[in-house]
Amino acid sequence: MLDIADELNRWIEQGRDFAVATVVAVSGSAPRGPGAALAVDSEGTAIGSVSGGCVEGAVYDLCVQALHGGETVRERFGYSDEDAFAVGLTCGGVIEVLVTPVRADAPGRKVFEAALSAAAEGRAVGLARVTRGPVELLGRALLVHPGGPYEGGLGGHPRLDRTAVAESRALLEAGRSEEFVVSESGSRCGAALTLFVESRLPPPRMIVFGAVDFAAALVRAGKFLGYHVTVCDARPVFATRVRFPEADDIVVDWPHRYLQQTATDGRTVLCVLTHDVKFDIPLLEVALRLPVAFVGAMGSRRTHEDRDRRLRETGLTERELARLRSPIGLDLGARTPEETALSIAAEIVAARHGGSGVPLTGSATPIHHDTSGRETSAPGEHAAA
Repeated sequence: MLDIADELNRWIEQGRDFAVATVVAVSGSAPRGPGAALAVDSEGTAIGSVSGGCVEGAVYDLCVQALHGGETVRERFGYSDEDAFAVGLTCGGVIEVLVTPVRADAPGRKVFEAALSAAAEGRAVGLARVTRGPVELLGRALLVHPGGPYEGGLGGHPRLDRTAVAESRALLEAGRSEEFVVSESGSRCGAALTLFVESRLPPPRMIVFGAVDFAAALVRAGKFLGYHVTVCDARPVFATRVRFPEADDIVVDWPHRYLQQTATDGRTVLCVLTHDVKFDIPLLEVALRLPVAFVGAMGSRRTHEDRDRRLRETGLTERELARLRSPIGLDLGARTPEETALSIAAEIVAARHGGSGVPLTGSATPIHHDTSGRETSAPGEHAAA
């Protein structure tokens, strides 16, 4: 549901009734992961996707039925030899979806409204829902924030809510969306419940250092992947809104000084395109000691060798130096700024999900990597295969 929060929040504001199907479990190869969603309103308008096209028609029908009947349902879709191209997932995987009606008369609508509003505003939220259990509890939801009280409830013993809140906050902090089972002692009905937590964090940051021609193309690629993109350069004549209209932030400052002062985390991507030792070395000395997701620097092989020597002289360790991806980007034979930005973006995605970067044709590598225990993808960052 939170996967399409911006659109659903607009539907909420317009007073629309709708039903939303959310992927709550995946096994094998599947195009979309837990949290992917498709919604249908009372006029039949559909947004989002749960499978990249494999089972969209069947899920659409389930949403229409749920919207009219007012009942939450869980459905499993997998590969079918007899009907592979009608309903089954032809990629061979299995997905399970929870279809929830969000009507004006639904008792849990206010929880969904609060969750969608917070997610649309870019705030961190976790939405926990009952996905297996007694029919009367199916779809019950509660909303957690990084701190403060929770909203809603699961309809069981108060201990169930406390357990769900604790588990949901842990998953939210890790940026993960997945199911877990609450022990029987936490449920009034005396049976175990399965809960699914959708985590929505603010967009991860991409900071592009160096207001060069390649940077404008990389800004566009970063925005396409769902990053909050900042361009930083010490030269005010180059770091302008005219040159980078799609950047979220433009900062005129020495790169290393800005990096020391700005907030970064384990999802942050740093791309150094300055191509000048007076900027590169002090910047990379700071960057390679930060717990960020990716540090890459542009330059030729010769530039890299000189850069490596200078960085060693600053006292960086072998482990810190090994984090630097230089020259930045995958070998695509790129020439233009747009092609180069694509090669950089491809390396960022591969690093994020553990991809090898080799062609899928003729390889034995999995098409859809198991991201269990790994950070969830940024909005818009999904496999194209």
